Amino acid sequence: MKLATAFYRQPDVVQIARDLLGKYLFTNINGVMTGGRIVETEAYAHINDQACHSHLGRFTKRTRVMYEAGGVAYVYLIYGRYALFNIITNEAGKADAVLIRGLEPVEGIPEMLLRRGLPTVSPKLTAGPGLLTQALGISIPHYGTDLTGDLIWLEDRGDVVPDELVLASPRVGIDYAGADTALPWRFRLKGSKWTSPAK
Repeated sequence: MKLATAFYRQPDVVQIARDLLGKYLFTNINGVMTGGRIVETEAYAHINDQACHSHLGRFTKRTRVMYEAGGVAYVYLIYGRYALFNIITNEAGKADAVLIRGLEPVEGIPEMLLRRGLPTVSPKLTAGPGLLTQALGISIPHYGTDLTGDLIWLEDRGDVVPDELVLASPRVGIDYAGADTALPWRFRLKGSKWTSPAK
């Protein structure tokens, strides 16, 4: 069952990031469906979070979509080459986001291998935020995509991830965020080989 708009528009981005573990992310690009089970996320809050792109109301060409109502894609480049896929949450004007960092591949694996240029399935396929977007075919043109449509969407397939299987820890690559660097807003599925290698 596709996640409905109401899921994305809940007010607590940290809870949403945790609840996304065990949900499924899919794309249908050029008629080819690919996707997998979400095993790692990070939450970013518009209030009291220096790591968030919308901190202190920052509004730029890049962050514009963050101010839309939850349920759209925020895709941006890092290092000039890796597209990262984020889900905008909360109501319009409250610019929260969840970064999808790790995915266990389940659908369209041959196409995902082609996109990644890999001969065989391994964590190099989708265990990292820049890897999974490449495998799924998500790129900058998908900025602003409605996540309740038929191009990129998420599903609840009834997988329940109990709290004892969730590892909460500080987020990755945000040394600039001062005290907020330590917030335990990165969520991983314990024991999954599909979480990103970043510690």
